Amino acid sequence: MSRESSKWLRFRLATLLCFFLILFVALISRAIQLQILSGKTLKKMADRQHIQPVLFQPERGIIFDRNGEKLAASIQVDSVCAEPPRIADPENAARKLAPILQMDPEVIRKKLASRKHFAWIARRISDDKADTLEKLKIEGIYTVKEPRRIYPNGELAAAVIGFVGLDADGIEGLEMRYNDDLKGTPEKLAWFRDAKGKKIYARVDEAAATKADDNYNLILTIDSRIQYLVESKLKEAVQAKGARGGFAMVMDPKTGEILAMANEPGFDPNTPKDTADKGRNRAITDVFDPGSTFKPFLAAAALEEKAVSESTRLNCENGAYKVNDRVFHEANRKKYGSLTFGEVIKYSSNIGCVKTAERLGKDKFYEYITKFGFGARTGVDLPGESRGLLRPVRNWTRVDMSTVAFGQGISVTALQLITALSAIANDGVLMKPLIVRAVVDKQGKIIRGNTPTTVRRVISPETAKRLARIMTSVVQDEDGTGKKARIANINVAGKTGTSQKFDAGRRAYSSERVRTSFMGFFPAENPQITMMIVLDEPKIDKWGGVASAPVFRGIGEQILNCIKTDLRERSPAPPPREIEPLQPEKGVKLVSAPTLLLNGAQPENEENEALMPDFRGMTMREALKRAREKGIDLDMSGNGWAVSQAPLPGTALKERRFCRVSFGTGQ
Repeated sequence: MSRESSKWLRFRLATLLCFFLILFVALISRAIQLQILSGKTLKKMADRQHIQPVLFQPERGIIFDRNGEKLAASIQVDSVCAEPPRIADPENAARKLAPILQMDPEVIRKKLASRKHFAWIARRISDDKADTLEKLKIEGIYTVKEPRRIYPNGELAAAVIGFVGLDADGIEGLEMRYNDDLKGTPEKLAWFRDAKGKKIYARVDEAAATKADDNYNLILTIDSRIQYLVESKLKEAVQAKGARGGFAMVMDPKTGEILAMANEPGFDPNTPKDTADKGRNRAITDVFDPGSTFKPFLAAAALEEKAVSESTRLNCENGAYKVNDRVFHEANRKKYGSLTFGEVIKYSSNIGCVKTAERLGKDKFYEYITKFGFGARTGVDLPGESRGLLRPVRNWTRVDMSTVAFGQGISVTALQLITALSAIANDGVLMKPLIVRAVVDKQGKIIRGNTPTTVRRVISPETAKRLARIMTSVVQDEDGTGKKARIANINVAGKTGTSQKFDAGRRAYSSERVRTSFMGFFPAENPQITMMIVLDEPKIDKWGGVASAPVFRGIGEQILNCIKTDLRERSPAPPPREIEPLQPEKGVKLVSAPTLLLNGAQPENEENEALMPDFRGMTMREALKRAREKGIDLDMSGNGWAVSQAPLPGTALKERRFCRVSFGTGQ
């Protein structure tokens, strides 16, 4: 090989080596750029192309009533979604989907033609629709499982429970108030696709999966049996009296627990369309002049301050009494002369109440109004509660004090009224209203417990009992205004009310548009139940004593068949005290949701298995069921609920297990 050829060969080799070296450096540089400098950005681009993440809500927590009945739960149903970039002919696909989903084809076409990588087409469809859609096998159209909220009892307690929207957020009621507890953390579903765009598999994002069980269940104070009969009786009354609507509440005065809260008209939360007005819980949001149902609170203040006694005589001016430039009359246009203070309340004399307020004085009157909780929210765990309307006492004239004395010029909610009434029934102690007993996890451990809480003492026990006797005469005496609220063999204490609505156009109270009401408690000697009934603008019977009082009686009679405690023999509750919220020990299982009994009953232990159970207060059916569980033969007599038994509860069971139980409805 010549010298020139050798040089040329070396030159070519050197050139080739330099070329490959430059290429190698370029490749290394590119790799560094792709893997290190631009790695995160490119990974995000790849994920957008190959992974399709979608957030899905977990099943919301269950809402139970006090007896473990489900009031709200969730089931898994199909929803339709799409990957628009994979749909070749959006118009054709929309034509096929529209009749199945019963949607406008143009609406579907716009969703399928979008540039987004994911789009919801229809949420929570029926199984039949999902099956039909699956058979079409349209590329880019999928069905996925989503939880749908259901309310097994339909309208029952709908205004209390509320409902949820498409994105599983609570919109009204407890669903909204406890949304964070019920909803939990969304899960991320990731769809992986290969290079050809074919979906390979789906998985739940691990970080979200670890939080999937962070939603909780609610246990309410509501008793679904009582709630049902309250709603039924209220609806019957609204229809019979031609009223616009109404609301009713039942409360345990010893604890402040709300046993029922009903609104009429109601709505079905399973189909919550057009619920802008019906979905509102008017028992806590709507304010109204209480009328004569406010008189017991004036009476409580006057008795407590010794401004009057039951026998104090008041001149009721034969039906007309002038205060400054106003002349006040009796609501029923009767002309009373001299009445005792007890008769003033029994006959619901407006003029007698005006004169009582004058004896008491406006400052003391206002003080007791606020002590009973009027003008302030009760703090119940429900959204939208109103504080009512109570003008400062410094702005009161003599006329203002007079009108407030018989329930005009002040606006309250039904919840405020029944809570204040419960204070009278509870020996003068005001309790905070309770609607949620506990927030529990899926294993039944109490996360947060709500226990009966004393707000304040308003009046003395002696005053409360004196007032209860006066209110008992309203119902039990033949000439009492509330005699239609009588319940057989049970003493009822109560007060009627008829309040005129204010006509803003005429700037005067209307005699045609009224609210009729009745509130009361029983048994009057040892109250266990308080109740409030309000009918809005009844066309027939525009007086509380004839429109609302019979509803009270009908509900009260049936409550006696629902509750297990013998109301006449139940021992008085212990003295009220401030109670701290329940603080469960960490990691300790306190109670399971279905067995958080909420009726005061305690499970029997092994030592009690050989002892005679307590049948008192049970219905015949309940007694028979309990006897069968223990293998006891019953000899039953009478009817109603068990009032006595032999052998007594706690007696050792012998070989022949036998018990004689007497039932009755007498005092």
